[in-house]
Amino acid sequence: MKLKIVLEQGMDGYIVAYCPALKGCVTQGRTEEEAIDNLKEAIELYLEADPLDLTLPPDKYKVCELAV
Repeated sequence: MKLKIVLEQGMDGYIVAYCPALKGCVTQGRTEEEAIDNLKEAIELYLEADPLDLTLPPDKYKVCELAV
């Protein structure tokens, strides 16, 4: 999956990184590299299945991955 990200200089000197396609997925870092690494982790967590969203018994569903 490829997602477009935005890097902006924050007022405090940090680099702010976010993914417009994933509302609320925002982080920052001292350098561009750190901000991008932090955003990769934030995106993985954002897209991770939340067990609380799965209301069926475990034998009634299957969690899979889909590459787009």
